[in-house]
Amino acid sequence: MSFRPEHELHKRRFSRNLGVGLTLAAFVALVFALTVVKVKRGDPMQGYDHVVQPSSVPKEEVQP
Repeated sequence: MSFRPEHELHKRRFSRNLGVGLTLAAFVALVFALTVVKVKRGDPMQGYDHVVQPSSVPKEEVQP
């Protein structure tokens, strides 16, 4: 039992699939890199838990 030669359509489809796969991998790498940078910067990350947080309330200025 021998394999039939690969059709030209399959070669074109493979190159297109390879391009889409590489683009997807680049997007995943970009999102991962942005996530790592965000975590490493150490910005305070606060979740919204329906409670007033003193850090988000503007301070009142005292008028002389």
